[in-house]
Amino acid sequence: MKRATTPIGARGEDEAARFAEKRGYRIVERNFRCAGGEIDIIALDGKTLVFIEVKARGKNSLGSPFEAVDFRKAAKIERAAQAYIAQKNLYDIAARFDVAAVYLGESPIRVEIIKDAFQQSSSWA
Repeated sequence: MKRATTPIGARGEDEAARFAEKRGYRIVERNFRCAGGEIDIIALDGKTLVFIEVKARGKNSLGSPFEAVDFRKAAKIERAAQAYIAQKNLYDIAARFDVAAVYLGESPIRVEIIKDAFQQSSSWA
C-alpha cells in the first residue's frame, strides 16, 4: 500500500480510516492508483462500495477541506473508481462517493464524513 505523499496527508488518511472503521465501514483498499487518478480509501458500508476522498487540514490551514473537492477533483475520483470497478469486475455492486474532512489542528482531532458527497456523472458505465 502506497502512502500519501505528505505527513499531513498520511496522518489524515490514517485518522479517516480509523473513523470510518469505528462507524462500520470495512476498509478494502487504500491509495488505489491508476492512470485516471487516485482514491484514498475504498471501503464497504454494508453492501455499498464506497470511494472516500480524504482532505486533511493542519493548524494553520485555510478553508474547509470539503471545498477542495471541486468538480475537477470529483471527475478524477470518478475515473479512478471506474478503473477500480473494471479491474475488480464489480459492475453489479452499488457504489457511492464520500468525502472525509480531517482537522488535525484541533484537539482532539476531528473527522467528518459526508456520505454521497457527489453523484456519479451520466457517463458512468
